[in-house]
Amino acid sequence: MTSSDQITAADSGTWQLGDLTVRRIGFGAMRLTHLADGSPSDRDRVTGVLRRAVELGVNHIDTAAFYFSSTRSANELINRALAPYADDLVITTKVGPGRDPSGEWWWATPEQLRGQVEENLRQLGRDHLDVVNLRAPRQATTGSIAEHFGALAELRTAGLIRHLGVSNVRPDHLAEARAIAPVVCVQNAYGIGSPAEEHAFLDACGEQGIAFVPFFAIAGAGKEAGVVAEDGEAVRQLALAHGISPAQLRLAWTLSRGAHVLAIPGTGNPVHLVENVAAGALRLSAEEIALLEAA
Repeated sequence: MTSSDQITAADSGTWQLGDLTVRRIGFGAMRLTHLADGSPSDRDRVTGVLRRAVELGVNHIDTAAFYFSSTRSANELINRALAPYADDLVITTKVGPGRDPSGEWWWATPEQLRGQVEENLRQLGRDHLDVVNLRAPRQATTGSIAEHFGALAELRTAGLIRHLGVSNVRPDHLAEARAIAPVVCVQNAYGIGSPAEEHAFLDACGEQGIAFVPFFAIAGAGKEAGVVAEDGEAVRQLALAHGISPAQLRLAWTLSRGAHVLAIPGTGNPVHLVENVAAGALRLSAEEIALLEAA
């Protein structure tokens, strides 16, 4: 891999979200609002990270109105840093979950989804949203998503949303949604060590021409806590062989799973941002991919 300061998101390749072309290395906004210990992020630093991401060619940013802390809102940070937005910048958001001002979680009814969409529009300062994902509560227990997805399809027809996706879903949820309106992406937890059914779902999305957008690709079992506490031996050794961090290797492996896979690593650290973008240029051999899958 060439020096990271020569690499941009363009080196990761591109994919189509409907009629929108995005580079496969994107940026997740969840970590913009606070540090790992829960304290507020530095506003100037994280707006600088956003601007640097765009300078490095990132044109796919994943966010949500429920990404906020007591003093920071991810959407409003994006607005402050990047508006007026570049024509090729694609901002993807999620609805379904909500948080009240105290931070308590709730789940929207189909009738409440319009309010969530409008709140994202207000915070981002836009007249339409590029992509909206319907986030389901829990894969194992969530029933039909048809009523919720149908409500979003109506907002798409009304012009508030350009494209639709689904998140935290099962294959039957995807089939249900596709029977209502086109689906451009599936956003699920995924990474090295995911169960076989998740590998199969990722592959099935590719066969249907649907982007698969993993979250927690770096964090793994650590989820919201961040990078995994201890990487396995295969990850450590391969990362060392390539002269990169285990986090970069995890990203590279994720992208190796298919041309339809998009990465959205999040960070408020400018150094980590450059490393994440550089991971998009790493190409693993078939043997290395198999070794990591076995691990």
